[in-house]
Amino acid sequence: MSRPTALVFRFAQLAVGLFLYGASTALQVRAVVGVGSWTVLTQGLENVLPWSFGVITVVSSVVILLLWIPLRQKPGIGTLCNVLAIGPSADLVLWLVPEPDGLVPRVLLFAAGLALLAVATACYIGAGLGTGARDGLMVGVHERFGWPLWLARTVIEVTVVLVGWLLGGDVGVGTVVAAFAIGPMVQPLMPLFRRLPWSPTRTDDGTTRSVHGSGTTPGGDETAAARVAPCDSESRPTATPARSSAVR
Repeated sequence: MSRPTALVFRFAQLAVGLFLYGASTALQVRAVVGVGSWTVLTQGLENVLPWSFGVITVVSSVVILLLWIPLRQKPGIGTLCNVLAIGPSADLVLWLVPEPDGLVPRVLLFAAGLALLAVATACYIGAGLGTGARDGLMVGVHERFGWPLWLARTVIEVTVVLVGWLLGGDVGVGTVVAAFAIGPMVQPLMPLFRRLPWSPTRTDDGTTRSVHGSGTTPGGDETAAARVAPCDSESRPTATPARSSAVR
C-alpha cells in the first residue's frame, strides 16, 4: 500500500476511533452508575457552567493542551483532532440516547459503553497520529518531573475525580470499574489494529515494528502513551509503563 493511501486510511481510522470514543463516554454518562475520572470533572463543570457536556470537553481539552507548553510536549495532528472531535460526538449521542429506567438496563448500557471505549481507544491509538490532551499531560508530568507514570496518573486522576465530585460529578461503582477494567480490555485489542495493512507499525512481511510517536511498540507491548490510553477516556491501562521516549 502506498504511503499516501495508508495515511488516508489512518486518518479514517482516527476519525472512527474518536467518534466511538465520544459515543462510549456518552453511553456511560447515560448509564448513571459512575463514570471515568475525567468525565466526573466534565460533569461537575457542567453543573457550574452554562455549556453542554461536549463544549466543556472541548474547552477543557484546550486548557489542558496549553499545559503541554511548560511540560515540553508536542501535539500531533491526532491530538488536535482529539480535542475537537470527542466533545461533539459525545453531545450527539447524549441527544440520541435517553437515560434508561431500571438498574439492569443501566448496568448493561454501562457495560456496552465500556466495551465500546476499549475498541475506540485501541482504534484511535492504533492510527499512530498522536495521543489525547489528557494522556499527554500525564506523560509530560512523568518526563518533566521524573515521576513514575503510574504516580503521575494517580495524582492527576485522583485530583480531577475529587474536584469533579465536589462539583457534583457522578462518582460510583462504574468509576472504579472503568479505572481497573479498561486496561486489560484495551491491551488484547491493540495487536489487532497493528495488523491492519495501513498500520504505521506494520512492515511488508506482516510483522509489526516500533514507530516513534505512534504509541505502540512491537510484539503487542504498549508505550507509555498507549498505557495511559486516551483521551478523554478517562480510561487508562494499568500495566507497568514502558520507556517514555517512544512517545516523544
